[in-house]
Parts: sequence; structure tokens; C-alpha cells
Amino acid sequence: MSATHTLRYLSRSDVEKTALSMPEVIAAVEKAFEQKGLGKVEMPPKPGIHPRPDAFIHAMPASIPAMDAAGIKWVAGYPQNQLQGLPYISGLLILNDPETGFPLSVMDCTWITAKRTGAATAVSAKHLARKDSSSVGIVACGVQGRSNLEALACLFPLKQVKAFDLRPEIARRFADEMSAQLHLEIEPVSTVAQAVKGLDIVVTSGPILKDPQPAIEPNWLSEGAFASLVDFDSYWQGSALRQADKLSTDDIPQMSYYRKAGYFRDTPEPYADLGDLVTGKKPGRQHPRERTFAINLGLALGDMATAVLIHRKALEKRIGADLPL
Repeated sequence: MSATHTLRYLSRSDVEKTALSMPEVIAAVEKAFEQKGLGKVEMPPKPGIHPRPDAFIHAMPASIPAMDAAGIKWVAGYPQNQLQGLPYISGLLILNDPETGFPLSVMDCTWITAKRTGAATAVSAKHLARKDSSSVGIVACGVQGRSNLEALACLFPLKQVKAFDLRPEIARRFADEMSAQLHLEIEPVSTVAQAVKGLDIVVTSGPILKDPQPAIEPNWLSEGAFASLVDFDSYWQGSALRQADKLSTDDIPQMSYYRKAGYFRDTPEPYADLGDLVTGKKPGRQHPRERTFAINLGLALGDMATAVLIHRKALEKRIGADLPL
């Protein structure tokens, strides 16, 4: 290590230019959860600050020795940003050299957050959804709605998608753009119920709210369906969640941490985490009529597993700028 050590800076545009594909992200996220299930990662529950109501700024450290991945993400989520034309999520990720601790790269984390979240839904669905699932409902058609649908399309024979958003023009744009990207039939719908009832997979991806007024009622989710609650329980009534035959999360200690902070007051305890499912320690779907749920809280493991691939591709393709420490 020279005295003039540098780090690679990657903007949002630089991160996207690496052209890391969604199947690559899914594979990396699945490997990270395999390592978690084997007890070979280090990841404390993420601490955070909350400068505004329903807003958060979280610190998310993790180490995955098998992937030579170590670092921290400093990420903010502000629901009111959309009123100013700003994205809900913003932040930076620092990737460290696991051998020396020196920073290797500082990169924008918004693309990574979106893609690894969709990938976690896909990995959960791989174990909890019916393998022949062909219809999807997307509730909230922002960045996460897009990435979750993209990831699911990598693993399932999708034929039909229904999309709801509180702003109908957003649902229409989502339908136009994602149908062209994924070559799928996507129908904008006018109610939440239309994006839930009778569908094989449902994703709710609105803002995370501490005191939500959930719209989704019992029996809306069909028997045999799988739901991914990217927005925690913000869209789901407790009585609907209690119909779950299986409810998983990505990290049980972190869900307990959130409960102590006042979230998940009417949500059942999970039976397994995603590491348990990936390693086979706990069973996934066992019957075609089971209602299954995943509440993935968003883990630094997925961020670091993705970021280390981006860093390598950036070096290979000479993307980004070197900055002195």
C-alpha cells in the first residue's frame, strides 16, 4: 500500500455504466444470504436517525468474507422528497479493502439499493412463491416497483401484471415503460384491490410508515399467492398478515430492533429468515395453497455483495475517478 493511496469515486451514472445485470445481482444477493445462513457474515442491526417524520438516515455496515466484501452504506429515505421532484432514496456506499481496511471506493448507492431490494424479493419468491406464478400485482410504481418486477421477471414465467399507484399517471408511465422493457402485458388499475386480488405474486413498495393506515384487507391475497412487503407493513392490515401460512424476513434480529422502535405493532413474528430458506434450514413453500409473505427490511449484505461486483467492473472498464486520501 503506497503512501498516496487513492479510492475510486463512482457517481450514479458511473454505477449504471458498469452494466451489472439483474441476474448477476440476484446471484450475488443469494450467495450473501447463503453465507448469512451459514453464520459466516458480520452485520449488526442498522442504527439510524430520523430528522423528519417518516424519514430516516441509516448506517448499514456488513462484512462477507467469502465475497471479499466489507463496507458501509449511509442511506436516507424521505417520503416528502417527491413533492420537490427528488428521489425518495439517496446516499453513499463506502467499500473497504478487507485486508487493510483502506477505503477502495465511494459510490452512489441509489441504483444498488433499488437492484438489491428487487433481487431479495426474487430470492424470497424463489423459495416461497409457486414456481408457475405468472401474474404480478405492483402496488406503488416507483423505483422499487420497477426493480422488483424486473427481478421477478428473471425467475418466473410472467404473463400478466397489474399496477396501482396513488398517482394514476405514474401507474400509466410504469405500464408503458416496463411493458416495453420486459415485453409483458401491464395494466394500470385504479384501486389497490385490483392489484392484489387473484394474482400469484404481489409487491407493495410505497414509503415505509411508522403509523400507517393499511388498505389491504383479509382474503384479498389469494390462497397460494406470495407477497413481498418492501414497505414493511404499511399497506397490509394485521388481520391480512395473520392469514400467512409462512411469513419470513431477511433478518430476525433486525425486525426485533424495528419492533422496539415502534414498527410492526400488528405484524406476526416471522418463522424464518432468508438465510434459513436459502440454506434449507427452514422449509420454503410446501403446499400450492399456502399464503406466503416476505418482509425484507433491506440488509447491508445485499449492498456489499452488489457493490464489490460494481467496483471490479468499474476497474476493468476504467469507469469513475481516482481520488487521493
